[in-house]
Amino acid sequence: MQISPNKVVTIHYTLRNPEGEVLDSSTGGEPFAYLHGAGSIIPGLEKALEGKEAGDTLNVTIPPEEAYGQHDEALVQAVPRSAFQGVDEIQPGMQFQAQGEGGAPQVVTVTEVSEETVTVDANHPLAGVTLIFDVEVKDVREASEEEVAHGHVHG
Repeated sequence: MQISPNKVVTIHYTLRNPEGEVLDSSTGGEPFAYLHGAGSIIPGLEKALEGKEAGDTLNVTIPPEEAYGQHDEALVQAVPRSAFQGVDEIQPGMQFQAQGEGGAPQVVTVTEVSEETVTVDANHPLAGVTLIFDVEVKDVREASEEEVAHGHVHG
């Protein structure tokens, strides 16, 4: 069965950056299952998997535009340190949940700390990064009506 919209796809993958550093991997654990066409994986990887079958392997390089987008400097801002009331120690690399546009929750990463301000970055940590995936398709099956209705895999 070929990968196409509304199929449940199970894969093993290893994700690397252009320097060869492993950023994430399912190796040694459970394979990753997703509903193809539901937007639950990055567009470039979903496009590369289209038409593949169980047993297929692929190596795909995905530019930022088809992954997490380019790094947007408008999403980096200095906020008053007082916005972090109740947090005793703030260090670069720490992540906090903030209120984004329309009140939606948004994760921000601290990039710089001074006496008066904390600089936070609301870009995805992999924004601007070319991603390299090694993928093995383990299984492809029809999604249930409930999975399609909910937009994700059950079980």
